[in-house]
Amino acid sequence: MALTEQRPAERAGIRHPWRAVLISSLIGFLLTVVWSAEFVDSVIGENVAGTVLGQEPEATVLDGILPGIVFAFATGLGGTFTACNIAVLGALCPIVGQPRSLSDRVGAVFKPLAWLTVGMLTVSGVYGAVVGIVGTAMPQFSTAPTLPGELSARSVQSMVAFGVIGLAFVWLGLAALGIVRDPLARLTRRFPNAPMVVMGALIGGFLIGRPYGLFRQLFRDAAESHNPLYGALAFMLQSVGNIVILTVLFILLAVVMGGRVQGWFAARPGRLALITGAAFIVVGVFTFLYWDVRLLARRELIPWYPVIPW
Repeated sequence: MALTEQRPAERAGIRHPWRAVLISSLIGFLLTVVWSAEFVDSVIGENVAGTVLGQEPEATVLDGILPGIVFAFATGLGGTFTACNIAVLGALCPIVGQPRSLSDRVGAVFKPLAWLTVGMLTVSGVYGAVVGIVGTAMPQFSTAPTLPGELSARSVQSMVAFGVIGLAFVWLGLAALGIVRDPLARLTRRFPNAPMVVMGALIGGFLIGRPYGLFRQLFRDAAESHNPLYGALAFMLQSVGNIVILTVLFILLAVVMGGRVQGWFAARPGRLALITGAAFIVVGVFTFLYWDVRLLARRELIPWYPVIPW
């Protein structure tokens, strides 16, 4: 078959793209079944934030911009392994497999990370400024308990934000596997760093729907301050704290094991595209099912969703 007659998946060297979609979707679904937000948020998140702050995060009094900034970074660090940040793994996977020599490996890793950070900080900074301007009128400010059979405005905001982000990752995963057209192809030809900026923007968008308790504490403080500069800076530092640990791990993996990983990807055509597409689909399916479908079950708006009671 001529190259011009091949399907995108075949040109990428992927033999069974739909099999990859099925397996990745199953993994994303199973993650929603076993994931315990209470354990990750309370046991891991609050303990890490408490260690950095030197006290219980909930007891921290945010009586100024400097304490708020410190709290933002500490709670962002504590939120590294919350359900939102599973998408960071998918966004960073392609970086590890990029071909590079040993001499310029460190710089080659930092460049895409820098562009990812640009996209992330742009979105989180703009949203933080909006919170500082609009203030207490935003749905995320509400502390009212959500009653069974109802969706609060806070829950609707989370569902919309994470639903859009999840579907975006699924689409990007299908594009990486060659099943659908790459929505960023034309933009990438003009701006090669555009994909990493988009990944960063999606990660920054987590704050728009994030229900993480310590983030809501920061959110309410920023909203009550009516200071858009403080809101932008605090939210940007929250986002940076979220990705610091994972970024360091990926840098170590890329620098220390980059040659082996590069050789493994090069040994089989399409392997990098397969891993990238699969990671995006796992992230997208998990994000959509966890924050939209499973949330409906928790609010008793649908009869059941399988969850392991840890």
